[in-house]
Amino acid sequence: MAATPHPERDPDGRFVPLVLLAAALVLGMSTWFSASAVIPQLDDVWSLGPTTRAWLTIAVQIGFVVGAVVSAVFNVPDRVRPQLVMAVGAVGAAVANIGLVAVEGAVGGIPLRFASGFFMAGVYPPAFKLISTWFRAGRGLALGVLGGAIILGNAGPHLVNGLGGLDWQVVIWVTSILSAVGGVAALLVADGPFPFPRSVFDPRQVGLVFANRGVRLASVGYFGHMWELFAMYAWFLVFFSDHLDGARSTASLVTFAVIAMGSVGSFAAGWLADRWGRTSTTILLLAVSGACSLLIGLLFDGPTWLVVVVGLVWGLTVVADSPQFSAIVTETADPAYVGTALTMQTAIGFTVTVATIWLIPVLENALTWRWAFAVLALGPAVGIGAMVRLRGLPEARLIAGGRG
Repeated sequence: MAATPHPERDPDGRFVPLVLLAAALVLGMSTWFSASAVIPQLDDVWSLGPTTRAWLTIAVQIGFVVGAVVSAVFNVPDRVRPQLVMAVGAVGAAVANIGLVAVEGAVGGIPLRFASGFFMAGVYPPAFKLISTWFRAGRGLALGVLGGAIILGNAGPHLVNGLGGLDWQVVIWVTSILSAVGGVAALLVADGPFPFPRSVFDPRQVGLVFANRGVRLASVGYFGHMWELFAMYAWFLVFFSDHLDGARSTASLVTFAVIAMGSVGSFAAGWLADRWGRTSTTILLLAVSGACSLLIGLLFDGPTWLVVVVGLVWGLTVVADSPQFSAIVTETADPAYVGTALTMQTAIGFTVTVATIWLIPVLENALTWRWAFAVLALGPAVGIGAMVRLRGLPEARLIAGGRG
């Protein structure tokens, strides 16, 4: 009698939805840093000051937080098909982003960046839940692939802007169109063979998800990671442009390379976490990225090649742990409210980013680039503490097939 294939060993076409969903995220997240990528040009057109420049990025973060909280309160990720949530989010972000070409300054631009962030709250948390219905074994790697796709989407505007110094309006149009295409692509992804239970509307879950010790510690690790991540993403272009005394196209291309390195790191971290454990992997990555945040400012007046090398290592490690914090949530949360737990984790994490995105230019003005990024190392230190704690608890047996 022929043996029945084990569902975990039989991929059953699961890599097709993984590729489709990764493509949808690369395209759908392309509007996130579209304004940050053209800040040097907007400085000339809109006469931006340091505070206004910061708010063009902060507005996206706040919009994302508001969108995520609204989504979580109404349990949208657990009650509405994630494909539809992603499509609406990506297309909505695209429409808001296109609006930037019609306004004449930051007064109109900042609300549109808020709207883009609001809609993008519906793009990647549902994607992580959706791909988890296709993967039990190898889930860390699958989420790592999606994390890498998000990173490429975030880095994309810097590449577009770096290819010949394109007009900033072209960058906005291109990234908006890509985002809308990504939303349509998400509709092509089917649910997997390991669905989560259907939930009922229960706004109490917004608070209850953190009563779970595994979710709580994974989220603290994520919050520490977010303290560092988006401030680095938002200000590396300005830092490197100042290091080069201009050379905008070169600075944009290097920034693209630095951010895009995270896609390699995310993939590698997913592979490693499935085999070595998620807590050990995230501890290692947090330690390396934290060290880079301390070191890179000290190299500001040093050789460009060395700044680039440290920047690439920073880009490789600063985001690679992010999908693993999400994977831990999918493994430890109440299965009926995994989407709500993921969304609340990201909502609070993005709230944390507002502080450091605002703080970096303030510190640069007071202390110069030599010390401005050093404050970011506090986040990885907190994250390491949370992961060390989680690794020693019984909940670690639920993570990465018992590897912790």
